[in-house]
Formats: sequence, structure tokens, C-alpha cells
Amino acid sequence: MAKIQINGKKVAIKQNFSILEMLRKYKLNKKKVAVELNGKILPQNQYSKKKLKNNDKIEIVQFIGGG
Repeated sequence: MAKIQINGKKVAIKQNFSILEMLRKYKLNKKKVAVELNGKILPQNQYSKKKLKNNDKIEIVQFIGGG
């Protein structure tokens, strides 16, 4: 298990969990979020490739339409 921080909340995940797998776990649409990993915005094409490791810090911003 790896311990990471998502939007300020500490959680435990499986080793070698990808950003995309994490988004699916929390039922977030990858096209409607922006992900910052350890202070850097991560391009969407890296979500399936980037594996999370112990002490990673993630911030997720969800886009919401309105008018």
C-alpha cells in the first residue's frame, strides 16, 4: 500500500495505481477534471501512464458548467 494525499485528505492506495485508475475509483470523468501531481499540472495523456507512489500529493479540480 502507498499513502498519498488527495485534495488535502490522506488515503491509502494499491502500489502502482495510475492516475486514471484513481479517477475511476472516485467516479471522476477524466475529461472534466484537471490533476496536479506534486505541484505540477499533469497532461491528460499521462493519466494512464503515471503511477502513484508513497507521499504523492494530488489536487483534483472538477469543471462544472453553469450559466
